[in-house]
Amino acid sequence: MHRRTFPTDGSRAGPHNSIDQTEAAQVQFNNADPRYGFLVEILSERFVAQGRYFKYGNNIFNDRWNMFNILAIGFYTTALILTIGGHLLAGQNIIAAKVNRAPVIDGRADDPVWEQSRSYLTQDKKSGIAVTLKAVYTDNRIFFLVRFPDQDESTLHKDWVWNPGLGIYEMGSKREDTFVFKWSMSGNRADLSLESDKSYRADIWFWKANRTDPSGFADDKIQQLTFNPAPKTKTVTSRTGKTAYLSRRGDEGDSAYKSVIFNEYQGDRIPRFKSQPPSGSRADILAKGLWQNHQWTIEFSRRLNTGHLDDIQFDPTSKYLFGISRYEIAGRKPDPALSQPLYGCGDISENLFLIFGR
Repeated sequence: MHRRTFPTDGSRAGPHNSIDQTEAAQVQFNNADPRYGFLVEILSERFVAQGRYFKYGNNIFNDRWNMFNILAIGFYTTALILTIGGHLLAGQNIIAAKVNRAPVIDGRADDPVWEQSRSYLTQDKKSGIAVTLKAVYTDNRIFFLVRFPDQDESTLHKDWVWNPGLGIYEMGSKREDTFVFKWSMSGNRADLSLESDKSYRADIWFWKANRTDPSGFADDKIQQLTFNPAPKTKTVTSRTGKTAYLSRRGDEGDSAYKSVIFNEYQGDRIPRFKSQPPSGSRADILAKGLWQNHQWTIEFSRRLNTGHLDDIQFDPTSKYLFGISRYEIAGRKPDPALSQPLYGCGDISENLFLIFGR
């Protein structure tokens, strides 16, 4: 975000005694949900206009604005918060900015390249949280920056828990943090939700805090919804009550992890998965996350054209339908016994469209 200065004493803007735009543009909400604190950046980009400013208390005015404008901003902000809190957002375009070099994929989001993209706000309906997205691209790669609030960092998944009575290890209740991109491979009119009344095929980018992040990748899978019975599928119900069948399979190649089994006691609780370098089409997506200050920041990178038949291929002159989910999209029901009861219950909440800027 570019910076502008504001006076701190209620006078008009001048070269001295100033604060930066981000601080001055903060919108204060009494008893506000802390999940929405990062809306400050988005709102400041939208509502701090060009011109001369003065600051009084927590309010910002300039000589081109009147009280009607301030009230309009307050109304818009309140409507935005209420929408995030419990309702679906309308579809929106996510415009990827063209950049001259690739950002570093380390989960820190401090690469100056990201400043060339605006922030986009969407919602994960299952968890009820707001998610911000940024997108940039080079001549041969696409990059995404994802942020969402999370009170706890969860980096254990199905860990082994020792049962001393039986003398064996049993699968524990811990579940890792995840994030999913779901790309339509059935055109831009597809309904990518699990309640769809029409069949579709989707490319899944599946970041996993325990299983893929240590290797610096996201998993790459294919998801298909059909109304023809098939083996190894999960039964789901469409919006109009039809029985549908959901299948998920990994792309060609080795995943970024493997399960390890222990026959003898190694400790009361031990990790189940071991990291390994992925291969083939399953190694297409670079991804790295960082949990800090009760928030996940995850960066993704993939070639525009991977040359693999099990991937969506990007042409910068075209538009692409996708959705996001905070949880794995597996058609499961909530399980209170898990550390994350909604694990496997994810679904997309909003139709998003990737557009490549010039």
